Amino acid sequence: MHQLTSSMDPRKLSVKELVSYCLNSQDQAGWTEFVRRFQPLIAGVVTKCILKRKRGAKPDLVDDLVHETYLKLLANDYKALRDFSFKDDHGFFGFLKVVASRVVEDYFRKINNQKNNCGLEEEDIEEVRIPVLFRSNSLRPAEMAILMGQIDGCLRKLASEPNFARDYAIFWLYYRQGLTAKAISELPGITLGVKGVESTLLRLTAFVKVCLTNPPPPKKRAAGG
Repeated sequence: MHQLTSSMDPRKLSVKELVSYCLNSQDQAGWTEFVRRFQPLIAGVVTKCILKRKRGAKPDLVDDLVHETYLKLLANDYKALRDFSFKDDHGFFGFLKVVASRVVEDYFRKINNQKNNCGLEEEDIEEVRIPVLFRSNSLRPAEMAILMGQIDGCLRKLASEPNFARDYAIFWLYYRQGLTAKAISELPGITLGVKGVESTLLRLTAFVKVCLTNPPPPKKRAAGG
């Protein structure tokens, strides 16, 4: 495999090279290509698993579980992707199928548990998505506010990008307002389809995780200060 550089076109990379590129480069184009290439497979597995349970595969539910699959792949510094032992493309496709099917299983297990617990409603999306994504389940309200500010600060580092205002809105509409990718894509001014919204979410999520785990070095104190 030839040496990967940030100047490469991710669309021309093999599956193994693309995964390596995404894991070792902060180039957002890599994750955009990752979503474009593997989205049909993941969405197909999610839909099939839902239908196997004799449930209607509603677009909003499929959107949520597809994105949850991406979050599983990104969790803990991309641990699932880093731990995968790459042998061939078919093995990686099978790996994605397993991750997606387990996400669906976990979702319905949670639903069944809620039914067995006096019909408790699902937790508020704003209180669930951010803690699960950024492993902040034990944070107090004040600490959560600090984390949200840090996430916002990471996003604003991308302010010079041409579509920053739109992408910034997409991120918070999903994570704070609880809108699905489909619902966001239908809003005025978004000008993206469902896949485009999901690609934006994955790209920004990956960027924020890198930003939070690699803070800038502390500024040196002035001499005599």
